Amino acid sequence: MKKILSNKSFLILVFSIIFSLCTTIMELYNTSYALSPESSLSYKGIDVSDWQGYIDYNRVKNAGIEVVYIKSSQGSNWKDPYFEINYQNAKANGLKVGFYHFLTAVNTRQAEQEATFFASVISGKQADCKLAMDYETFQGVDIETINQISQVFLETVQRLTGKQVIIYSDLYNASNIFGENLSSNYSLWLAYYGDIDRLENINSTWDNYIGVQYSDEGRINGISGRVDMDLFTQDIFIDNVEDIPFTDNPNQEEFSSSTIDYTVKKGDTLYRIALQYGTTINELVSINNIRNPNLIFPGEVLRIPTNSTVEGNETRATGKIIYTVKRGDTLSGIAQFYGVTVGQIVSLNNIQNANLIFPGEKLRITSNLMPNSSQNQTINNPTTQKIYIVRRGDTLSAIALMYGTTVQRLVQLNNIMNPNIIYPGQRLRI
Repeated sequence: MKKILSNKSFLILVFSIIFSLCTTIMELYNTSYALSPESSLSYKGIDVSDWQGYIDYNRVKNAGIEVVYIKSSQGSNWKDPYFEINYQNAKANGLKVGFYHFLTAVNTRQAEQEATFFASVISGKQADCKLAMDYETFQGVDIETINQISQVFLETVQRLTGKQVIIYSDLYNASNIFGENLSSNYSLWLAYYGDIDRLENINSTWDNYIGVQYSDEGRINGISGRVDMDLFTQDIFIDNVEDIPFTDNPNQEEFSSSTIDYTVKKGDTLYRIALQYGTTINELVSINNIRNPNLIFPGEVLRIPTNSTVEGNETRATGKIIYTVKRGDTLSGIAQFYGVTVGQIVSLNNIQNANLIFPGEKLRITSNLMPNSSQNQTINNPTTQKIYIVRRGDTLSAIALMYGTTVQRLVQLNNIMNPNIIYPGQRLRI
């Protein structure tokens, strides 16, 4: 015999089910859709790289900045050319310092190599803030592998340095790419340019963050141009502020630390550019944030990694470049690369034999060394136009080699009808 529920009993059952569902939904909402600071966002910060050039940290501190994250390295062999001077000057002005590495690995072996390189670059330095992994360009790697790469990198850095590590990520990657194994073991430094209060209703693998990069268009006294702006909680600071232990550099003779600007020409490909400058497609993709490696445009300006550093309080545009000679280098090749003459490098470095340079040797290269007046040429200054007066015996190819440009570029710039015919006394724009 069937038992039929009364109308009252049925309604009670329905309301009980609805109440239970609502309670479950609210619990899920409260646990999965909340992203808030670990504690009060009390510290004003910035994060910097060679994009900012030379920084006056005394003025930065007077502007109220307390924390600065400094880019130290990228990939397995690129050291930021301003890393050393940023570190020294930030510390000298009493700012709290952190370091970050831009990860480009596509497998766990490369992740370990990059972690070792990162640790070697920051060896002997004193970090006040947790070391950060910046992994945002995945180059088609699947999510599972991305998480494995991240885990290997973070574990290796922590093992080599003895310091705590964190993950820098935008909201999309924090919500959809990085998994719970990472969020449960490593704190989040979040890049989010919207209303921070809205993060209380945002879905993310993390429940909390210890820093937020809230703008990439900040203006601060002491910095020319834009800079990333941050707010940090007290949890950003590390417990152990002893010097980072020494880690041997796995690519001692090959690491590079500066960039030059290259303007893409018609017919160029990333492969050809990488081959020409002795770098890789992956390096060009990561340094320039290229979404599609098969799509570059004439006139587009690409940053090309080189093997040099910046010293003193001068910028690359007006000051001195310190180039570390690599195996196979020649003075003529270095001169061509930087758009100066062999004679300028010889004179500036007191070189006795222009045919004899050694791997590891440091060469000063400057853009404001005036050549001999007999050369009838202007300074190779990247901020001004150069005029070259053709001499007897000159050819366009020789002039292009002297200034680190191409015959095609000279032809276009000077409206030359026949590249095989130039005249003594003719004025060429370089």
